[in-house]
Amino acid sequence: MTPRNLVLGLQHTVAMFGATVLVPLLTGLNPSVALFTAGAGTLVFHLVTGGRVPVFLGSSFAFIAPILAAKEAGFSLAQVGGGIAAAGLVYALFALLVYGIGPEKVRRLFPPVVTGPVIVVIGLTLAPVAVEMASKDWLLALVTFGAAIVAAVFFRGLFQMIPVLIGVGTGYLVALLLGRVNLAPLAEAAWVGWPAFTLAQFEWGAVLLIAPVAFVTVMEHIGDILTNGRVVGQDFFKRPGLHRTLLGDGLATSLAGLLGGPANTTYSENTGVLAVTRVYDPAILRIAALFAILLSLSPKLAALLQTLPTGVLGGISMLLFGMIASIGIRTLAEAEIDFTHSRNLIVVSAVLVLGLGGAVANLGTVSVAGAQVPLKVSGMALAALAGVALNLLLPRHLEPPALEVEEESLP
Repeated sequence: MTPRNLVLGLQHTVAMFGATVLVPLLTGLNPSVALFTAGAGTLVFHLVTGGRVPVFLGSSFAFIAPILAAKEAGFSLAQVGGGIAAAGLVYALFALLVYGIGPEKVRRLFPPVVTGPVIVVIGLTLAPVAVEMASKDWLLALVTFGAAIVAAVFFRGLFQMIPVLIGVGTGYLVALLLGRVNLAPLAEAAWVGWPAFTLAQFEWGAVLLIAPVAFVTVMEHIGDILTNGRVVGQDFFKRPGLHRTLLGDGLATSLAGLLGGPANTTYSENTGVLAVTRVYDPAILRIAALFAILLSLSPKLAALLQTLPTGVLGGISMLLFGMIASIGIRTLAEAEIDFTHSRNLIVVSAVLVLGLGGAVANLGTVSVAGAQVPLKVSGMALAALAGVALNLLLPRHLEPPALEVEEESLP
């Protein structure tokens, strides 16, 4: 574990920190527990996948709505944890299904004409989050954004590999000089302390309310693993296998639920760091996981990162989320997708419009604990499903043969 790798690992921890602690803050869960389960879950994922996939797992935004709905229905945090743990088992069932049918059949459902625009949707869907954070303090956001770009483009050696850390550090220093950092949480926090774990309790009502969300996040997982593979230049569907990545994600989510943390998911922020730095060593992500666990055990260190101004986080997110969308465009370009064919235009346009337009497919309601809970598919999951369906149903050549003959006959 060299000093260089320690710095690179810390960079990944900084990149995931804001979103990972935001989910528990919005849902009433414990941020320190979220950090611990994110780090521990990442290590579980790497154990299951043989340490081959450079992935960090953090809090899933997809579970915010069902967690809040479960709390409104009167379920305790322990029962919410049981629902999250059950969601991880849904991942395991999908892993078994993928293992049975084989990764190549799954891959045929997700060719570049589908995965490219889905990756674009992943990045651009997060864009409003970055802009909203940046709008809290545009000066700090632009300073952070600019410093990261300068480091990535003009620096050499180690400094070129840590543009995110340099950007965040520069933005934080400027914020300190301008008096825009609230240091009160840092002064009040203790140096050492265990996270306040909440052991899960299983209640069918909470399970039925929360666990089905995994059917949507499995689609997100597949998209993120494809994105990660495109960035790294490896086929993770084959090695270690999609079934292993699904199982690793599911076990990490179950572990989080059992301890009172939010559900885990593969993190686009860290994929963005990979794309910017071009350092793909999975061991660095494991170092980042250890840093996350360390932060969870030291309220003082966690409070230091919590003092990061929103504008700084927004500035670096502008770079990371934009990089994700750019990877989607690169996927289409490298696959040499022919956009003179209407078929390809239709598939890509449907994914983009449904994914970015906020389309929702209402599937009715189900009665849970005496309350009617709506069932719906929306956002990226709906876009991906539409892309897969259109790619399977539309014929390979939509242009009339006569038109092609006439074009070939022209002088």
